[in-house]
Amino acid sequence: MLSSTGRFETPNGSKYLKQLCKHFEHKIEVRYDDHTGECALTPGPATLNADETGLSVHVVAQDAEELEVAKSVIDRHLERFAFREEFTSMDWRDAAVR
Repeated sequence: MLSSTGRFETPNGSKYLKQLCKHFEHKIEVRYDDHTGECALTPGPATLNADETGLSVHVVAQDAEELEVAKSVIDRHLERFAFREEFTSMDWRDAAVR
């Protein structure tokens, strides 16, 4: 399995966490509060954490292709939600899961 963690530095991390989770809950299983969220994305699970300085998202997938899909899903949605901040992509760090 592969994983990646992305970070978006913003004072609105909690706002975007809730927007993502509310949007996704129409199609997939989601749990969230103001600071944490879990989304059962099709490529693999996503864990979201918000603090006063930003939003972090950790995604897990079976292979590199699915990992890219998961990261793209998060980035595309944040691009729409965070357009006022000129968001383009999270700063993703890939890693292997054991």
